[in-house]
Amino acid sequence: MRWTEELDGTLEIELPPEFSYSECLVFLERSPVEVLHHIHDKHIYKLIIVNAELILIKISYKDHVLIIEFPDREPPNMDTVVEYIRNWFDLNQDLSSFYEAVSEDSLLQPLIERYYGLRMIGIPDLFEALTWAIMGQQINLTFAYTLKKRLVENFGKKLVLHENEYWAYPSPEIIADLQVDDLRNLQFTTRKAEYVIGIAKEIVEGRLSKEKLSSSEDPAKQLISLRGIGPWTADYVLMKCLLKPDAFPVADVGLQNAVMKQLKWQQKPTKNELKKQAENWSGWEAYATFYLWRSLYE
Repeated sequence: MRWTEELDGTLEIELPPEFSYSECLVFLERSPVEVLHHIHDKHIYKLIIVNAELILIKISYKDHVLIIEFPDREPPNMDTVVEYIRNWFDLNQDLSSFYEAVSEDSLLQPLIERYYGLRMIGIPDLFEALTWAIMGQQINLTFAYTLKKRLVENFGKKLVLHENEYWAYPSPEIIADLQVDDLRNLQFTTRKAEYVIGIAKEIVEGRLSKEKLSSSEDPAKQLISLRGIGPWTADYVLMKCLLKPDAFPVADVGLQNAVMKQLKWQQKPTKNELKKQAENWSGWEAYATFYLWRSLYE
């Protein structure tokens, strides 16, 4: 993936052939209470932290290139911005291999044709990925977004530009110092509050990091050893943060609903039925899951 810095300070990132900006926007616009990015006139605005500085990025699309502008100020390190975007849109993944692998799968082939170029929308920050997954445990997606919004607006960092507010996710250092009641006041359950604070402490005290997980022989096992992290949460984080294409959150209710909808079954598939269905997706379970999720909001 090549990128260039233009004379006017913008970045241009060349995109792989299998990339659909419009499909990525569909996913990013799925919640009206999303607080970590805003979309206006097909431009994506997102606040990220680069070398401890708040940097607002504006992402546009033209002629199969992502154009990155900086409405507030230029970042101290362009490489960090490119790395973030590369991970956010999984730009290093060769989707042609996925498409070829499932080309004869009767369940996925129609979805590939409809959503061609949709890429995994990742969560590059491990703390955000883990705590977002914990927030989403056993509640509907709408309330999970509400919890995230409250967490971010109470403990995150904010940039105000032209009367618009942009938010960055709270740091683990901030959350590690909280008491359970601080999150209970935001309608977190006691357990979820304990889990979120516990994960923050694991990261702050150096026992958990994205680098350690990435180099682990069994990152799922390492994650499941943490309080509040079960198989579904571990697989979700491997899928969305480490961008592992073979991560498979088989217990995911949305995945089960999507398969039931596509196959016109009268009841949700069991885990064993899903695993049988996924034999054709071997090595690409995460992408198959993501495309099936996409089929739920048509």
